[in-house]
Amino acid sequence: MELTNWLIYFAAVLGLTLTPGPNGLLALTHGAIFGSRKTIATILGGSVGFATVIGLSMFGIGALLAASAQLLIVMKFLGGAYLIWLGIQVWRSPSLGDTSPKAVSDVSSASLFRQGALAALTNPKGILFFVAFLPQFIDPAISLITQFVVMAATFVVIEFIYEYVVASLANRIKPWLAKFGKKVNRVFGGIFMAIGVALPLRG
Repeated sequence: MELTNWLIYFAAVLGLTLTPGPNGLLALTHGAIFGSRKTIATILGGSVGFATVIGLSMFGIGALLAASAQLLIVMKFLGGAYLIWLGIQVWRSPSLGDTSPKAVSDVSSASLFRQGALAALTNPKGILFFVAFLPQFIDPAISLITQFVVMAATFVVIEFIYEYVVASLANRIKPWLAKFGKKVNRVFGGIFMAIGVALPLRG
């Protein structure tokens, strides 16, 4: 991948990462509840999910979606349903300012990892973005595997740093979050549920 091409890709990925989305919001809520160290599991799950989405986009999911409009509809509803479920979990979770030992120990790192991965994998908006976005940077003269490694690594590193910063900031404003308690949970949970409802309705 040529340096000029990579720099353009890097700038585009940076812009995409800084746009609020389900994984960033999940990192924020988990960072506030469990602390930034434990939220690394959530971020790693999201990283694996995003790398998988990039791989699927580069190796043929675009053609599959183009051939089957029904598959896209199913993906939209599955993604929406998962985000609604996630919103309910955030709504019902301990106060975002509560990082008591019980709150932290009640959930395993594997569970946080799964939530991060599913948030990335079940967002068809992300898949469609990569289907339309990545082909602009693919050079037929270079190994597709090599380009996948470079593109996926670039995205994952930027996304990981961004989500970890978000989780760390959430951990620092715990006193404010604790002050408002469950109200903050309901705001974040409501946002997840609203995205989940709106997702299948988008054209």
